[in-house]
Amino acid sequence: MPRRIVDAHQHLWDPARNRLSWLRSVPPLDRRFGLDDYARATAGAGIVASVYLETDVDEPEMLAEARHALALAEAPENRIAGVVAAGRPEFDGFGAWLEQIAHHPMLKGLRRVLHTQPDGLGETPRFAQNVRALAAFGLSFDVCVRADQLPTALYLARECPDVTLVLDHCGNPRVRERELDPWRGRMRELSRHPNVVCKISGIVVNADREHWSAADLRPYVEHCIECFGWDRVLFGSDWPVCTLAAPLTRWLAALAEIVGGESEDRIDRLFFANAARIYRLAV
Repeated sequence: MPRRIVDAHQHLWDPARNRLSWLRSVPPLDRRFGLDDYARATAGAGIVASVYLETDVDEPEMLAEARHALALAEAPENRIAGVVAAGRPEFDGFGAWLEQIAHHPMLKGLRRVLHTQPDGLGETPRFAQNVRALAAFGLSFDVCVRADQLPTALYLARECPDVTLVLDHCGNPRVRERELDPWRGRMRELSRHPNVVCKISGIVVNADREHWSAADLRPYVEHCIECFGWDRVLFGSDWPVCTLAAPLTRWLAALAEIVGGESEDRIDRLFFANAARIYRLAV
């Protein structure tokens, strides 16, 4: 197992605090997942810090969620080294909204969940212009798309060259169906853009959730590393979403098995150093 880990993609939520309408369609996740739950889920795993990723709360709740997460990150004992907040780059008022949180030192980036949205939402001049505005604040942008929406990631990579784009969940390949193409070619094309990095996260839920193994994940993980190299990949648990398929520690062990033959330096980059650099974390 890696000797030190930054979990670059974890969530916390409480339906009693913020409205998350999407949880109604996923009953196993429709409850509170707090810092105490995360501590139990990661006990003994070697995780020294994490990055809080926005949870796709209902739109009126976005600012409240961001402020709550930033407050959590201010407390060192919570070991939240950074926050990626929600945003809506498709709106004209994005800049004014961003100004409300952009200067907080624990804010590291923004994300707009696109995999649940109509195709093409992120492929407009306004969307790209607003994402480009993140560069002035030194913020990154997490791109969360389905495999068939990877052209959106390619559009943003071309249009926003000065912004670090963090592709979530390996671009969400269809692991259960063992589908490699056209995902494989699109990932290779995306990796040619130096402003894009790939988060090795979340793919266990795309596998056969009842009967998956490290061997099922291996071709997808290895292709991402082959394309992006060891300096542009970073681990994220996607807890608690990953629990739909496995406990966090089982997913972590599977990834450690896949890269187990690599050098200690490469493993440290994947699990720790790249996340610290890409998200500019004080760890």
